[in-house]
Formats: sequence, C-alpha cells, structure tokens
Amino acid sequence: MDPLAGSSWSTPQTVAGFAKSPPNARLMQVAADELKRRPEGRALDIGCGAARNAVPLARLGWRIVGTDLSWPMLTAARGRAHEEAPDDRVHVVQAPMTALPVREGAFDLIVAHGIWNLARSSDEFRLGVREAARAAAPGGMLFVFTFSRNTLPADALPVPGERFVFTQFSGEPQCFLTAAELLAELGAAGFVPDAAVPLVEHNRPKPGMLSGGAPVIYEGGFRVDHSGR
Repeated sequence: MDPLAGSSWSTPQTVAGFAKSPPNARLMQVAADELKRRPEGRALDIGCGAARNAVPLARLGWRIVGTDLSWPMLTAARGRAHEEAPDDRVHVVQAPMTALPVREGAFDLIVAHGIWNLARSSDEFRLGVREAARAAAPGGMLFVFTFSRNTLPADALPVPGERFVFTQFSGEPQCFLTAAELLAELGAAGFVPDAAVPLVEHNRPKPGMLSGGAPVIYEGGFRVDHSGR
C-alpha cells in the first residue's frame, strides 16, 4: 500500500530526482562529529525519501533506520542501500512522522530533513516533533531542516484556526514557522539549541527583493533534554 499514491511524492520522476540528490553537507559534518562521541551510533532519518542522506550516513559509520510514507521512495532507498551502503547498515520502514515504530531513547542522531514542514496542521507538526523526542537518546542530536515563514509574503494568511500552516506555497497545507515559533515548538518537546550547530536561515531574499520561488529554509542542531518531562 502507498498512502501517497497519486501524489507528486510517489511519481517516478520525483523518486528518481531524490535518488540522485546529494546529501546535506552540513548534516554530514555534524554526523561525522557526533560519531567521535558515539562510535557505534544509531540514527533515525524521518522522511528518508530515496536515502539521499541515509546512505551517506551509513558510509560514515552510522546504523540507520529510515522512515517514509511513499512506497516508491522506500523501494528506491532499499535498492540504493543494497548497492551502496556497507554491512546492511540501512533499514527502511513505512511509517508516518506521527507514529514512529521505534523504541524510546533508541537513537543518538535524529534527522528531520524536509519532513515536518509537510505536516498539514500544527497538531500533526507537534506530534511529529514529540515522536522524534521520544525516539532520541538522552543528549542525542537533532538535525532539523524545515521551511521558514520568510518563504511567504508578510501579508499571507494562515489556514483558519492555525498559526503557522499556509497553503500559498504549494496549494496544500504546509508549515512555515518563524525562528521564535520553531524554537518554542522544539523546546516544548525537550529540544534545546546546540550552540555548536547554530540555527541558520538559507535563501532569504534581501530587503526589497522578490523571492525566487525557492523556500527559505531553517537548518540547525538541537540536543534532546528529557529532564523536563
């Protein structure tokens, strides 16, 4: 079964494009640094797609569980892992961001790369963030890559009843948060900013310039702190 059948996420063209996409270079550096602290590290790649990040992470030395809803994406990920990843280090499973079939505290590195922005409501976003926090080991690293509110015009209105869910970018509900909102939402789940991997914003148009159509992206690292639970 493919819950995303008929959507753009499961078309052969989209899957092929993701299969050829390079990994996130900053994530690779963060992951390499983390392996110095956790040589037998386990990583969870939420919304792994066709394994653009999962396979390179396995090559670094991580053991990876990748989750996604798109069956064609997972099929491509499994094929790429079989050909390119060492020692059966990548395992993929079909699951939503809100119900991860993993043990609590099992992962030293959580990758949320372009997945939480696809939540269709703030409730779904928060469930996804809480699930990631549940899966993270104490002191584990979260690497997040998600849409910034600065992608959209200042006068864009959110979906009724929502604060950071908009349809103006793609026609579908997606999440676009300000930095303050992102920090607050992650903080509520137990994620605290890691000063060594500061939150940065990519593609933000300069004042007076129109957006070029690409989303503005937040990217940064956080540590999970379960002490507040």
